[in-house]
Amino acid sequence: MLSRLLLGLAVCLPALAARAEPAPDYSAAEQLLFVDEHLAAERPPTTLRYAFRKSGSLEAPFEDTVSIALGPRPDGSCCTAAGEFLSGAHRLALPQIDEARSNPVILYFLEHDVRDMQRLTKGQQAHFRKRIRMAVYNGAQVQPATFRYRGRAVDGQEVTISPYEDDPSRARFERLARKHYVFMMSDAVPGRVYGIRSRIDRADDASSPPLMVEEMYIDGADAVPRPREETR
Repeated sequence: MLSRLLLGLAVCLPALAARAEPAPDYSAAEQLLFVDEHLAAERPPTTLRYAFRKSGSLEAPFEDTVSIALGPRPDGSCCTAAGEFLSGAHRLALPQIDEARSNPVILYFLEHDVRDMQRLTKGQQAHFRKRIRMAVYNGAQVQPATFRYRGRAVDGQEVTISPYEDDPSRARFERLARKHYVFMMSDAVPGRVYGIRSRIDRADDASSPPLMVEEMYIDGADAVPRPREETR
């Protein structure tokens, strides 16, 4: 069941279930990432495809792919969703979603992320999920942005969060606490998710390459310039 896999992240975020009634206390970031119906304009069957890349000095880099196959519901509306997130040893096993309205690739990326944080820090997945939820609700920065999609400029928004900056438990995993996430959203791309990027900077030497960068962009996204320090 999807609820078992993503329950921690989905609490109070009805993105993957049937349409929820509007709630006045959603933050702008919550609305944009988890409540808006990203798939409303899609016409199944179709597949959303993304390129995934991991880099940085902490672990071996790799490149892979992510796909979300959208199918019609019994009444012909959109959508059922079947995800394939990475492959081989990196693969995240995913159940089919019978009533997907928001793009599930966001929660899939975050589920992959919190499992990696647990692996690297020996911390609890529930803790990392909670920090992400709190950051989206309380501390997110939302600003206009322009992206390149299939050779043209498209308007969108960026949501930036830093869940561990003020984490009371930060001392337990200080090396990875300088982590931030950027969610890139645009109505001009299928599924509205242009890309997601997480980055962990080094605390001891800001001029060195980051410890880790994980980024995922929809097919058709122009190559996103990488900060100069990452290419040294």
